[in-house]
Amino acid sequence: MTDRSQAPTGFARRSRRLTDQESEQRMLRAAVAMVNRTGLTVSLDHLSFEDIIRDADVARSAVYRRWPYKDLFFSDLVKKLAQDATPTIVNDELALMRRVVAEHLDWLETPELRHSLVIELFRRLALFDFQTLNGSAGWRTYIALHATVMSLTQGQLRKEVQVSLARTEQDHTARVANAWSQLVGLFGYRLRPELGATFETMATLLIATMHGLIIMALSTPEIAAHRAQARPFGAAADDEWSLAAMGLASIASAFLEPDPAIKWDDERLSSVRKALSSVRPANP
Repeated sequence: MTDRSQAPTGFARRSRRLTDQESEQRMLRAAVAMVNRTGLTVSLDHLSFEDIIRDADVARSAVYRRWPYKDLFFSDLVKKLAQDATPTIVNDELALMRRVVAEHLDWLETPELRHSLVIELFRRLALFDFQTLNGSAGWRTYIALHATVMSLTQGQLRKEVQVSLARTEQDHTARVANAWSQLVGLFGYRLRPELGATFETMATLLIATMHGLIIMALSTPEIAAHRAQARPFGAAADDEWSLAAMGLASIASAFLEPDPAIKWDDERLSSVRKALSSVRPANP
């Protein structure tokens, strides 16, 4: 007699047979989703292979044809996690930037007010990034993945995961550097020439600072809650500053200065307002 208390799996829920490639993709997607729900530890022992097969809704025979041993699957899973290790929140950052500028459009009129606007962007974007990432399952997986790599025995898998993580980090740093380059260029800033630095250098320090604060906040929650009433870096007024905002703004202020070659006339003001109003989130 059939046990109707169990949800049907495999072909009972499908009208057509999946290809081996589709089964593979479903299995990896289901496993990544499970890791993001439950978290990643320095091992994958808490993940049930049978539960992943059920969540992926694939035929068990197809799974074992692709991965005769579950260790082979978990090796592919770790590599997949490494490839997608740094979630991005660019769309939400763009939306916040537009809100901040919309609140202070008159701050574009003078050098002092433009500087205050840039500092206000630093303050609010840094806090938003920290709060979003600190509560993100994807970033907790990212942090744990680095520990997982160190627990792997020396060999091809560890080498492949390290290569994937390095490539992901480089891509993430390049995206952050590009975003900052566009942002500071829009507001008439440049890198300080005497530093001999690039936006990639600046992005590396910004990312390292944010990652460090998030990791420390795991054991010291006071870091996330800390606020100081302050007016640093030429801010327009006293306001609440988080540690993330202090860190980001201090690095940015050390690297950036107004570009003396840019002339802020009516034409430039109009083009900047137009550019800000036309900023749209990228397609996911």
